[in-house]
Amino acid sequence: MFSEFVATFGLILTIRMVGKSRPEMVPFSVGAYIAAAYWFTASTSFANPAVTIASAFTPTFAGINPGNVPAFLGAQILGALFAEGVCRFLESKRA
Repeated sequence: MFSEFVATFGLILTIRMVGKSRPEMVPFSVGAYIAAAYWFTASTSFANPAVTIASAFTPTFAGINPGNVPAFLGAQILGALFAEGVCRFLESKRA
């Protein structure tokens, strides 16, 4: 679950920070981040509630046990909220 927190935190931070300075680069940054996070997180970086829920219905080795979905979603929500807090803090220091 910690790896989903980290994956989501990094994804939101990437979107917010790149979007602030170079919005046209957000799609490339997201792709690069997800590709990297696939390798540096134990969960292979779902980092998206829609992907998490869909993976619960996938009968492959990459699927998620349906019983683990609430914990994954909780970690993703906490990661997103924490990233938002960090972004607001950084933006307040910039002004």
